[in-house]
Amino acid sequence: MKLYKKFIIRAVVCCLTILFVSCSSSVLVDVWNDPSYHDPPLKKILVIAVRKDAVMRRIWEDAFVGEFSKRGVQATSSYHLFPDVLPDTNQIIQTIQEKGFDGILVTRLLLSETETHYVQSYVTREQRSRYNIFRKRYDTYYQNIQHPGYVESQTIDRRAIDVWVIRDDERMIWSATSNSPERNTVEDVQNDIAELVIPELTRDAIIKSGK
Repeated sequence: MKLYKKFIIRAVVCCLTILFVSCSSSVLVDVWNDPSYHDPPLKKILVIAVRKDAVMRRIWEDAFVGEFSKRGVQATSSYHLFPDVLPDTNQIIQTIQEKGFDGILVTRLLLSETETHYVQSYVTREQRSRYNIFRKRYDTYYQNIQHPGYVESQTIDRRAIDVWVIRDDERMIWSATSNSPERNTVEDVQNDIAELVIPELTRDAIIKSGK
């Protein structure tokens, strides 16, 4: 029985390792901020998600607005002002002047990539039963089961996130690229933003740390 338990524990550990490998985390790469920016944190931000898919555009814009609001930053999703199509440059300039935004956050989807990795083979020891015709009963025995390795693929979304300040002049003050597993739910998007982007913007004093 001790030997059987040992094999079970090994199998569980192996399965957990496979699970952790297959669930890639989101990361920020190529993070940049303007070292000359020393103005007060942004207070009113227009959020623009450059997506043709109207639903995904709304999900991303609302997710940023929600996270900004938690930190006392007034933010507006662009689809509230332009529900049908994305605004062009002239429309953005006019909106900024009329609404008094002091910052813009623009996120756009770059080319997606497919990542592959090899999941190692592993062995489990499993219980089996066999009918003994001489003893007229079922005998229990254990058998090693080989689980072959395999190649797993995952689509990675690459997304550019830029923040512009709109005060005396217009210039980019922060930029990054996020690499994330393909996201389809509001919760996934919000988690990525809360865990990756917001801490960076707070650390660089682009937004304030709290209400």
